[in-house]
Amino acid sequence: MPVVLPIVLYLGLHLAQSTQAQNGYLPPPVITAQPGSMVLNNKPVTILCQGPPEAAAYEIHTEEEPEPRAGRKLLVAGKTRTLYIQEMKPDRTGLYRCSYQSGGHWSSLSDSLHLVMMGSYDKPSLSSMSGTVVTSGNNVTLQCFSRIGFQAFILTKQDAPQFTKRQSSTAQDKGQQATFHMDRVTSTQAGTYRCYGAFSKDPYVWSHASDPLQLEVREAPSDPTPVEPKHPQATDHNQTQNHHGILIGFPVAIVLLLLLFLLLFFILRHRHRKAKNNATEAKRQPQEVEPMNGLASEARDPQDVTYFQVAFNAPTHGTASAPSLLPKPAQASEYATLMLR
Repeated sequence: MPVVLPIVLYLGLHLAQSTQAQNGYLPPPVITAQPGSMVLNNKPVTILCQGPPEAAAYEIHTEEEPEPRAGRKLLVAGKTRTLYIQEMKPDRTGLYRCSYQSGGHWSSLSDSLHLVMMGSYDKPSLSSMSGTVVTSGNNVTLQCFSRIGFQAFILTKQDAPQFTKRQSSTAQDKGQQATFHMDRVTSTQAGTYRCYGAFSKDPYVWSHASDPLQLEVREAPSDPTPVEPKHPQATDHNQTQNHHGILIGFPVAIVLLLLLFLLLFFILRHRHRKAKNNATEAKRQPQEVEPMNGLASEARDPQDVTYFQVAFNAPTHGTASAPSLLPKPAQASEYATLMLR
């Protein structure tokens, strides 16, 4: 069974092509360029037209925009299906298409091959205004800029020849720039991007490629926490309460500030009065007078002075006997002045 299905498909396709050929319709061929459709200046390139094995002849030609039918230029005719270009020049750039002949009929034209020459001008710069690491579902904006007055910029993606975006430039910061928008990016849009500059008169003659920009797209969280939307009326009510709170709190703060200043004033006033009273009491205390040379100080009030009489008795030699009847000599007396405090 696995072998029968491909055989049936092949027979069906061959039968369909035979029927179309009998009716005068042949499927278009495929046109490619080796090693690629973007070729550096003076480098070789080969254009290949691929048709069915029964094709008897091929035609490869260029087309000039915007009217390709009227501007066809035949380059190859006959059994050969390749066109070899030894050195890439500006006059070899443009749109290429091909067709083949089978059973006396010519096929429809192939899709267009855009053959581009690179390296004619200095490279522009490529940057991401959204960052190089983004979450899946977000928008990305890439910006290409150059000091050269390019009239257009082209954005390409590595390993994706079908991805080619062309954007007209605008003046910016003494140069030219173009922005490329990608909405709601996914993991398929991650990769390496480059941009080129070109002029309108030679749309297929590009500058050197910009430095590569690596865009990384990460998957969004699988189960994000839902955020309950706020009701507009509730928001207005909260804002009104906050406004009233501010209006009430401002006067209260002023009153508290005034009370603080009054308290500080009374504390300073109390300290000043206390210091003044201490100074007055210190001035009222009597000054002490020190005695000089052990003599009594100057005469004071009799009530403040007390006199003491001190008697000195000298002992005599002899034996103890009855008291003498002789008169006793007068005894010397000294007085000392004492001051009571």
